[in-house]
Amino acid sequence: MLRFDHVGVVVDDLELGTAFFVDLGFERSSPMRLEGEWVDGVVGLDGVEPEW
Repeated sequence: MLRFDHVGVVVDDLELGTAFFVDLGFERSSPMRLEGEWVDGVVGLDGVEPEW
C-alpha cells in the first residue's frame, strides 16, 4: 500500500487508538473538526459532533 487517505474508526481513547496506528507505521496528520449535514450524511447519523 502506498498511501491511505482516510479511515473512520470509533475509539474510547483517542490517544491509545492513534498510538496503535502509528505503531503500525501510519503517520498522524493534523486533526480536523468535521461536522454538519455533510458529515451526518457520510456516517448516516444526525447531529454528529466529534470530540478531539
